[in-house]
Amino acid sequence: MKIDIKDLGKIEFWTTSMLYGFAVMMLISNGSDNNISTPYNFKEAGVSFSYLSNYFLPGLYKYSILYFSFLLLNFCCLPPLYQKKNTGINLSILFGVYLFSGLVLSIAQTYSHAYMLVQYDNLDEAYNHIFFKGFAYAGWVIVLTAIYVALKKLIIQLIEHKEEESNKRMKLEIAFASAFWFAGLLVWLTIGVDFEVILCWTLVIGSCTFLTIYSIYYLIPTTLAQGKKFRHFFGKNILLTLLFSIPLGLIAVVIIGRGEMFPIVNAFHIAAQLMISTPLAWYIYKTRNATDQQIFALQKELGKSDANLGFLKSQINPHFLFNALNTLYGTALQEKADRTGEGIQKLGDMMRFMLHENMQDKISLTRDIDYLNNYIELQKLRTSTTVDILIKAEIEEQLADLQISPMLLIPFVENAFKHGISLQSPSHIKVTLQTKAKTLYFDVNNSIHLKADGDPEKINSGIGLQNVKQRLNLLYPKKHELIIRESAKEFFVHLTLNLD
Repeated sequence: MKIDIKDLGKIEFWTTSMLYGFAVMMLISNGSDNNISTPYNFKEAGVSFSYLSNYFLPGLYKYSILYFSFLLLNFCCLPPLYQKKNTGINLSILFGVYLFSGLVLSIAQTYSHAYMLVQYDNLDEAYNHIFFKGFAYAGWVIVLTAIYVALKKLIIQLIEHKEEESNKRMKLEIAFASAFWFAGLLVWLTIGVDFEVILCWTLVIGSCTFLTIYSIYYLIPTTLAQGKKFRHFFGKNILLTLLFSIPLGLIAVVIIGRGEMFPIVNAFHIAAQLMISTPLAWYIYKTRNATDQQIFALQKELGKSDANLGFLKSQINPHFLFNALNTLYGTALQEKADRTGEGIQKLGDMMRFMLHENMQDKISLTRDIDYLNNYIELQKLRTSTTVDILIKAEIEEQLADLQISPMLLIPFVENAFKHGISLQSPSHIKVTLQTKAKTLYFDVNNSIHLKADGDPEKINSGIGLQNVKQRLNLLYPKKHELIIRESAKEFFVHLTLNLD
């Protein structure tokens, strides 16, 4: 999946612009409705208050600096820095943004907090303390914007990166949870809440993220695998929530230094886990599992459709082909060409299998083995005159009525004859098949010879080993084991298949 950076940039620009406009409107609205405490603070300190100089303009400068700094950092400065492009120029721009933002914010701070001047022994100390808070604020703006850009870059990379689906999903969920925490952090910082609220937010979001991901990828699958339902999962989650509450509370107490933080953090932690995290994890898992099942079924049907289409294309007037084979078979018998007649007969049996039974979802294992034996015998006719070619088939007769998806075994044997037979060099092929209970054990061992471009065996005669692997994964998930080993001179395949 490819993310359109231009479209994302437009969304960011207009969202930020709307927030900036909303902040300015709230600034005007609060001032006109006398809903602000600033005049009261000035009055209490005995300092004269000006709506324009001590409230509106400082607030407007503050929001404007936030708005334009974000746009400059997000679109122009930080992305090239992450890509290590024009590092010197962009670092200079970054430093310039910090100095200019810090200066404007500091000046605005001295006007909006002028009532605090009386709290200090002299004006120099007061201005130094109030003034330099603006530079600290500017530093936080740069740090938080850098975190935002890094999270955005990470999420885009995870979405576009091709890897195992479960790993990709987990990384995306962690990234989105981090983005959610960051968005909340920005809200709290904008409102100006105490550090205790930010710490509580961070601890609760962190614990919820961990337990949600743990539930989705381990706790819920193991619970359902044991045949248990939601209430058992809910009970386990309650236990985990209570266990997590102890270290979370202790962390809050150690950082803040007040014992009352223990019950406060745990109240939010337990409520969030039981009311949000637990049902959310269950919903995500069930929804995702249903979607995966639908995709799996569609892939399975698509694979069958592709196979059927290929076989349909090969059915060029099958009645004509069978009539022609019967004519050739009769001619061979009349001319006493027994080996030719035998080959034609086996080829006819194989074609009937391909045109009829091969179209079914499952067939008798005995019929699939008949096709396998016919193919091996047909190949033996071609190579029987060469003494250096050893073909050995130990295929156990099937007494049990086992069912198998057609054409799963033959590609391995086709591959063995394609790469394992040379009319100029000693060659060998050994095929072994046996069943125990409902488990099939299938081995193919063959020599390897490089084929010339004109050799007919170089042409792909089967659907290919890669396609067989895909069919096994679709038709027998977690019910098969396929081992393929290759050396310079030999090729070995071992397949264990559960035919339940």
